[in-house]
Amino acid sequence: MADSVEFSLIGMDDLIAKLDTVSNDLRMKGGRFALRKAGNVIVDKAKANARRIDDPHTGRSIADNIAMRWNGRLFRQTGNIAFRIGVLHGAVIKNHPDKAVNAPTPHWRLIEFGTEKMRAQPMLRPAAETSIDMVVSVFGDQYMKALDRAIARALRRGESP
Repeated sequence: MADSVEFSLIGMDDLIAKLDTVSNDLRMKGGRFALRKAGNVIVDKAKANARRIDDPHTGRSIADNIAMRWNGRLFRQTGNIAFRIGVLHGAVIKNHPDKAVNAPTPHWRLIEFGTEKMRAQPMLRPAAETSIDMVVSVFGDQYMKALDRAIARALRRGESP
């Protein structure tokens, strides 16, 4: 059974008040922008963690393959905005592996989770766990800025926000 994570936001009253004044379309657009900025905090920290683990003598770099992608499936199913943060290329190398920059790094799972003969050296999980406060503050700040821009843009056009 998965552990649940619960937290409450305190001090976001201004943001919630502004959300009531704008349309759903503007909420989603600003939310996606703010969520992308907040997700970049985790991506940057994960890349820094991966650079500590990567072997500089090989062409394969886990840090170069860490990316954030839009989660369209969740958005279509539930209407919630979400991004996925992970390592590109999957776990299987097809044919002859490329060893150039951004080459597939299927061994990242072995490093992240460990094996029975090798201890785990996590890079993604600690990046998410240690940066929750920063992510929430960046999301709130960026969302507030996006809503301010959207309201100002709507008022310039003479529309209601």
